[in-house]
Amino acid sequence: MLLTFSWAIVLCFIGFQYFREKEYKSEFLNAQLQQYNRHLLNAVEEGLPYEDYIASHDKPFDGLRISIIALSGAVVFDNTILLDSLDNHRNRPEVADALAKGEGYNIGRQSTSDGREYFYSATRGERVVIRTAIPYSNALQDLLEADWSFLVVMISISLAMSILAHFTTRRLGKDIERVNRYEAQQEQNRLKRQLTNNINHELKTPVASIQVCLETLLSGIALSEEKQQELIERCYMHNERLRRLLNDVSLITRMEDGSSLINREKVVINEIIDEVAEGLEMMPDEERLTLHTDFSDTVIIDGNPSLIGSIFSNLTENVIAYSEGKNIYISLLENSEKACHISFEDDGKGVEPEHLQHLFERFYRVDKGRSRQKGGTGLGLAIVKHAVQFHGGTITVTNRPNGGLRFDFTLCKHYIP
Repeated sequence: MLLTFSWAIVLCFIGFQYFREKEYKSEFLNAQLQQYNRHLLNAVEEGLPYEDYIASHDKPFDGLRISIIALSGAVVFDNTILLDSLDNHRNRPEVADALAKGEGYNIGRQSTSDGREYFYSATRGERVVIRTAIPYSNALQDLLEADWSFLVVMISISLAMSILAHFTTRRLGKDIERVNRYEAQQEQNRLKRQLTNNINHELKTPVASIQVCLETLLSGIALSEEKQQELIERCYMHNERLRRLLNDVSLITRMEDGSSLINREKVVINEIIDEVAEGLEMMPDEERLTLHTDFSDTVIIDGNPSLIGSIFSNLTENVIAYSEGKNIYISLLENSEKACHISFEDDGKGVEPEHLQHLFERFYRVDKGRSRQKGGTGLGLAIVKHAVQFHGGTITVTNRPNGGLRFDFTLCKHYIP
């Protein structure tokens, strides 16, 4: 693309130079004729016999046709054609220019008097217009032709530079691609190391708790049935947290490393939202949230139902665990042929502004102690972001003016990564 653009510029320059050189040669030829015209004009205006002047003075070109034209356009002298056969010349292009601007010239116009083509040059005086004309010939055509040797040199230099630029940019492009691959690999390794470290950190607490509980149960210490049941339930709770953590890590890894292997099918977003509503209905009365939907259209996309379900389920679990709100609002803001735009809001307490930009980061917690008590893995919103991106969309989060969070996200209906 860059090479094509460069050649377009070069060809435009060469074309401009070609026509500019032809124009320059025409102007140079006109300047020679204008000089002769003025000398003859001075002789005419001084009252000297112009026939004698024309006969006695050298002409700049052989076969030069000389005409003296009154300001009215009538031809009063012509050294080539009889005056009786000449009509009014006031509207001839070169004469009209001379009458308006003082001088003018015309390239390759055919004479209406003898049918030949001439190069005309006209100069206006106080009483008459002197016009000289050179009949077109091979010599005149060669004189007006642009110098192709210069253009050939320019084209050759441009071609050589293009070949050099092609190989240089090709090598440079490969070097840049290699650097980009290296940097991408380094970033991927860094993220994997960070994920591994975070997972190790998250695993320590439940594993340690399970170990303490099991060691206590196996120690032979006399425990009441109630205490034994408590330790077993605690082991189960921490085991459940480990299971969720491993599932979440596996889901993120699949989306990052094997997106092409994840199945796609027709997914009805309305049905996903109905499942969210059914889940909320099953909550205890004192904890139940009310779902408000504004989803008049039926929205169908080519996607993965599990991942799309994880978007709504994780956002809902985030509200249940942290928002302290009582209502969830899901709205369809836009539904086009290519994508849908959805908002997910709650009426809870929201978060401090400095936390907003970090909410989609893995294992980021606004309140670490409280998050672990709720059993969260710290990966819920990271999964939401990855699932939205998997479907070609984007997601943002803001605080609502009256409290709570608002998530805005888009999903492409036919996205192929």
